[in-house]
Amino acid sequence: MQTSKYMLASERDQLWGLTVTTIGYEEIGPRDPYPTRGHADGYYFDLQKGRVLPEYQLLYITEGEGVFHSRTVPEARLKEGDFFLLFPGEWHSYHPTGPKGWKKYWIGFHGHNMDDRVRAGFLSPTKPIYHVGFSDDIVKLYRSAYNAAQEEAAYSQQVMAGIVNHLIGLMYSLERNIELQTRNQSHVDMINRARLRIREELESSLTIQQVAEDLGVSYSNFRKLFKEHTGLSPATYQQDLRLQRAKELLTTTDMSIKEIAYRLNFESPDYFSSKFKIKTGRKPSDLRQG
Repeated sequence: MQTSKYMLASERDQLWGLTVTTIGYEEIGPRDPYPTRGHADGYYFDLQKGRVLPEYQLLYITEGEGVFHSRTVPEARLKEGDFFLLFPGEWHSYHPTGPKGWKKYWIGFHGHNMDDRVRAGFLSPTKPIYHVGFSDDIVKLYRSAYNAAQEEAAYSQQVMAGIVNHLIGLMYSLERNIELQTRNQSHVDMINRARLRIREELESSLTIQQVAEDLGVSYSNFRKLFKEHTGLSPATYQQDLRLQRAKELLTTTDMSIKEIAYRLNFESPDYFSSKFKIKTGRKPSDLRQG
């Protein structure tokens, strides 16, 4: 059984940065032929010959298992709870295996939002499979996108683009967190405790060295683990939170810039103003004038 919808996008939609081309759901029984019929031109493929798409597709297996291979991945197993991402111009083939067949959702799309992520190295044809496990929230997102496609209301492309971005964000973050927790749960707990303490003591003279010492780990090791988990050094994390808090104080209180700088433990008002402008592109006084 297969249900699918193919979408059109206007020139104006293309400027949004991401547009959806196809979305669907497929159930394959253990003896059903595969691939299924009913695909539009350019989407059907022969298992032996494979295919090349002009777009990205994000597929999610909710039941069953299968095999995937592409130009850059010789062969990889697919199982329940796996995402796999197809890239434009990348030859690939895949099919269900085992006694159950499979159930899967897919959504196809293109746009510079995705191209930028690939160029930045977040996503790559060398790593097309993401092991995140079964999630009802993910299924609900696919169904929401399918419903939006069926209704074809005004600006449905923008709605579906938002859902695709949500799915990709979930896929990326869920697997990263699973990997971190698998490697060492105690490290994850430690970084979470550190982040909470830094947040709670933004207006104190707390140093990162003190946080590391209180957690019983060397500063260099703490800094390495913190950056691996959050993408930021602990000092940058603390400073960015303080600058965020400064924006709050600038727009909701009558405190002077000097008072805010010292309250948040910046070395001087000038140093605070310099860091604030680098981070926000504006001087602290601009927020008061606005």
